[in-house]
Amino acid sequence: MSQIGEIERRTQDRILRLFQDALGYDYLGHWQDRPDNSNIEEEYLRNFLRRQGYSESTIKKAISVLTKAAGNQVQSLYDVNKEMYSLLRYGVKVSKEAGENYQTVKLIDWEDPSCNHFAIAEEVTVQGVHTKRPDVVLYVNGIALGLIELKRSTVSVSEGIRQNLTNQRKDFIQSFFATIQLAIAANETEGLRYGVIETPEKYYLNWKEPSDMSKLLDRQLLQLCNKERFLEIIHDFIVQARL
Repeated sequence: MSQIGEIERRTQDRILRLFQDALGYDYLGHWQDRPDNSNIEEEYLRNFLRRQGYSESTIKKAISVLTKAAGNQVQSLYDVNKEMYSLLRYGVKVSKEAGENYQTVKLIDWEDPSCNHFAIAEEVTVQGVHTKRPDVVLYVNGIALGLIELKRSTVSVSEGIRQNLTNQRKDFIQSFFATIQLAIAANETEGLRYGVIETPEKYYLNWKEPSDMSKLLDRQLLQLCNKERFLEIIHDFIVQARL
């Protein structure tokens, strides 16, 4: 893992402030040396579910189902991510007691985005065969749904895309991408491009929406990662299909 350079550091600091000040995300911290970073941070998910009124027993069962699905080492990344998407979108079915009817535990409040906990962490070290450190990870209720690889302006966004794709390989940090719904690569001059897991580079998309804001990257992040828009894209515009 290479150390972040001074130019990238300035850009990353500015983007982190943008997420906090303009988009209302909480800052979880610099997680380079934090142990056991995960795509499911149970503390934050548990707190959200408590606010939704679920019992401790129900919460424990729901998190158990979710983490078991995310940690599936038998199925392909595509199949695991597809199962995770179903749990995120439709909820986790758990029974209160043996023989009782199932209860659906909603992991995300899709109807009222403001009820969810949106947060970012930077330099998130993820252990794997080859340990990697995504620049910025976007969490909703403790679940990693987005990931951003930031490059300096003289390095093509394509490099960030290829980095995302490499990280998704089994010999890197594939398991972390089980929950990721949007993988983003960006720099100051080209702005951002985004895709879902295993999207080939040529199919990564540019975000195009009119705005008077001069800074391309800031404008696109404000538009794409706005809380309502971010959840809308995941809920309504992701199709689980192979290319």
